[in-house]
Amino acid sequence: MSENHVSDKLFLITGATSGIGKAAALAITAQGGRVVIVGRNPQKTAATVAEIKQVSGSPAVEYLLADLSSQAEIRRLAAEFQQRYDRLDVLVNNAGGVFMRRQQTVDGLEMTFALNHLSYFLLTNLLLDMLKASTPSRIVNVSSGAESGAKPAWDDLQMTKKYSGFQAYACSKRFNLHFTYELARRLDGSGVTVNALHPGAVATGLWSNPARGLARMVTPLTRLVMRSPEKGAETAVYLAMWPEVEGVTGKYFVDMQPKHSSRASQEPEAAQRLWQISEDLTGLGLRGVAAGHRFDTLPDSQDNGRVH
Repeated sequence: MSENHVSDKLFLITGATSGIGKAAALAITAQGGRVVIVGRNPQKTAATVAEIKQVSGSPAVEYLLADLSSQAEIRRLAAEFQQRYDRLDVLVNNAGGVFMRRQQTVDGLEMTFALNHLSYFLLTNLLLDMLKASTPSRIVNVSSGAESGAKPAWDDLQMTKKYSGFQAYACSKRFNLHFTYELARRLDGSGVTVNALHPGAVATGLWSNPARGLARMVTPLTRLVMRSPEKGAETAVYLAMWPEVEGVTGKYFVDMQPKHSSRASQEPEAAQRLWQISEDLTGLGLRGVAAGHRFDTLPDSQDNGRVH
């Protein structure tokens, strides 16, 4: 990779204690970028930061803690980031998971939809003013080629009638693309670019969490046929820091090349519909500014299948 002069840039990466997020954080730190990672587990997150510092030889990596399935936690995270830092050059939305049984978040929402999509939507909107003040700035959304198999039921996005873990995941990755394309349209001319990517089939914790019995059988095989987290992170790093994509927005990348996502993912009416639904579920106003909380809290569900 060529020198990218990123020493004055601040990067925020979610889901960065393992897999693609961790590999991206290490690569960017090694290139001289200043990185803030977001993790859920205090001990694991602190250990990840220590490891990145040791491997990269750079002290310019810090962390913040948040459970991104909780909207209150996302709001706290955004407020803490704004208090601690004076700019945000690149936001990498990467946190996600696969859940083989249906779970509800503390906000009463289906876990996959909340963690994989709404966390991107809410955190990005809460930090949007900061990104606009730091232009040229970038938003990078980690999606997946699994979106091509999505069949969202628009009258039941919470999948209360029929739940499939893999279908919930595919739909959430479709929603990442709807969000990317619609946000790019809304930010046109602002100096903030938004792109999405498919990292490839990556051997990460995603394949060991959903069904432990199945995982014991398939994990050794996936390690042989799937790419490493470092390889999977290459496109995210490319979109986050390379000068070649400065000003490029509203695109979907695979292996550092722009590609066409599914035709359904490119439907503007679906993207606008999802945006309105997401605004309603997060309590955001029409301008993307926090409008307060609207949810009763439920008992925290048992953790099952969390990736980061």
